[in-house]
Amino acid sequence: MAETPIDALAWSARSRKPAESGWLRHLSRSLSRNRLTLVGGLVLLTVCLCAALAPLLTPYSFEEMSLSERLQAPSMQHPLGTDNFGRDILSRLLYGGRVSLLVSLGAMGCALLAGTLLGGIATFYGGLVDELIMRGMDVIMAFPYIVLAITLIVVLKPGILNLIIVIAVTRVPHFARIMRSSTLTIMSKEYITAAHAIGQRGGPILFRHVLPNCITPLIVMASLSAGTAIIAESSLSFLGLGVQPPVSSWGTMISDGTRTLTNAPWTTAFPGLAISLTVLGLNFVGDGLRDALDPRLRRL
Repeated sequence: MAETPIDALAWSARSRKPAESGWLRHLSRSLSRNRLTLVGGLVLLTVCLCAALAPLLTPYSFEEMSLSERLQAPSMQHPLGTDNFGRDILSRLLYGGRVSLLVSLGAMGCALLAGTLLGGIATFYGGLVDELIMRGMDVIMAFPYIVLAITLIVVLKPGILNLIIVIAVTRVPHFARIMRSSTLTIMSKEYITAAHAIGQRGGPILFRHVLPNCITPLIVMASLSAGTAIIAESSLSFLGLGVQPPVSSWGTMISDGTRTLTNAPWTTAFPGLAISLTVLGLNFVGDGLRDALDPRLRRL
């Protein structure tokens, strides 16, 4: 006897739990075997813990100035030295990490949410809706992202919230395009036909059947794009269009350190190293997730 759409949905529900557990086993096994992913995860964990525990790890305030201790080299009293205002670089580095990570995660979260919804709606409804949304994404991608970010931040005025919005806008098209391509593939699957056959329409299909099956490429894209967001924040702050004093970020620290680069290189070296290590860790984790979640490499 031929299988009905309802039978197909019932079989899918019964088999979902074992499939999910096998997926999780494969993911954890693949990540644990990838040494670069473990290194990247350890780096990110260290950076996040240091930023979260900044008040406990530093004996100085990030804005405490001491003109008698200007441009001191690294020592026991100031492990990473001081800047041209006598501020402890280690304290500013840890507190600045909070801002850089907050902007990165906030921008990626907003871009992921907006791009996922726009890409899913564009493909699900198609026609004029698809054309309007995707052509809008093409317009955004036509501009170099740093030029577009500078233009938007000048219009919106510098600040942490506006910085998150601007970086998110520059990343939305990437998530929308990935979501659209994934949705086009999923909409041709049998369980979508079965859902239509039992009377489901619009939102329930999109949120219950389409979005959960598109999450894998979106997670990988988010992990890789977080590094780009940190670099964008640092670039805008370096230009004076991002985080404003007295709040510090890694980008503002590098900008301040350029005035004394020749006689106090540690003022720019340590924040630059922090950016490099964090972005490298994100790339390692992103590469590991891509390999672990690639169905062509899966051996359950």
